[in-house]
Amino acid sequence: MAKIYKKTSGNGSIALYLGKRDFVDHVESVDIVDGVIKVDPAELEGRKVWVYLACSFRYGSDDLDLIGMNYRKDIWIQRQQIYPVVGTKPANTPMQEALLKKCEDQGHAFTFNIDNNLPCSVGLQPAPEDVGKACGVDYEVKAYIANEADDPDEKINKKDTCRLIIRKIQFAPGTIPAGPHADISKNFMMSDKLVHLEASIEKELYFHGDPIPVKVKVNNETTKVVKKIKVTIDQTTEVLLYQADKYTKTVLNEEFAEEVKGESTLEKTFTVIPLLSNNKEKRGLAVDGRLKDEDTNLASTTLIRPGMDKGMQGILVTYKIKVNLLVSSGGLLGGLTASDVGVELPLVLMSPKPADVPVE
Repeated sequence: MAKIYKKTSGNGSIALYLGKRDFVDHVESVDIVDGVIKVDPAELEGRKVWVYLACSFRYGSDDLDLIGMNYRKDIWIQRQQIYPVVGTKPANTPMQEALLKKCEDQGHAFTFNIDNNLPCSVGLQPAPEDVGKACGVDYEVKAYIANEADDPDEKINKKDTCRLIIRKIQFAPGTIPAGPHADISKNFMMSDKLVHLEASIEKELYFHGDPIPVKVKVNNETTKVVKKIKVTIDQTTEVLLYQADKYTKTVLNEEFAEEVKGESTLEKTFTVIPLLSNNKEKRGLAVDGRLKDEDTNLASTTLIRPGMDKGMQGILVTYKIKVNLLVSSGGLLGGLTASDVGVELPLVLMSPKPADVPVE
């Protein structure tokens, strides 16, 4: 095995092993979460060993817990008894077989199936001065020692637990549809002539970090002057679980000094690249889930299947490209009497599927 992820409880009685921490949502199904727990029964004192997989939404810092506020809401949770062994378990995966050899006779395998209606891991970027864990959706595998699986009256000591954060991730589909097209024609006061604007992108979906060519056509039939062209990309984040917030943040804003004089045309492609590295200071920006402090990227677009419960997603992320023309009246007051002509294009941002991820 290339890498093993391990966490041991404070008292050393249990250890949690996983062979990976990224689990792929293939839209119709999700990778199973397969791991092993090593149990030393000597210190259990008649208690049992359990494991759970939880998908949770965090909407505040850990500091809130100090004043009695619940800062974490479980969207979905499954539990299993690991020791003593009960019932029958599914056949071990090759990953589990390798982990069991490492644990010898103290190893116990577990398997969870993640519901494919659940959200992918996503976080809201904290401000530079913020401390603690960021708001967002995360997944946690936790092993613990307790008398019962979920007794609210039983206090579980932290030294009797061990946990690993995992990610549910989604990659771009294999087939990418053609891109959208938008156009508008606008006339101005005291003129029967029009400014025509068309904008399009070649495909519907682009990978994080890839250049996005935006094709723009302008037909200026008026005597006014198009002074510049502005291309922006907005991220809209809809937080559904706690107060149905919806807000938009601009992740790219570029202006191009392309002048289109009256009664003339322009056809040009403007290439833009929205990057998280240019938006590090924006608090609340949605980013793909991360493990510890590793690098990540802007949050991938949320893909909603027909019939999927949007409310279960926790956070919905969408993008749009806006193309605007700044049209000036010309003359001495031209800059003071300018107006916009604009169109919008939907954009899907995702990560490419690695070569070692099988096609479902």
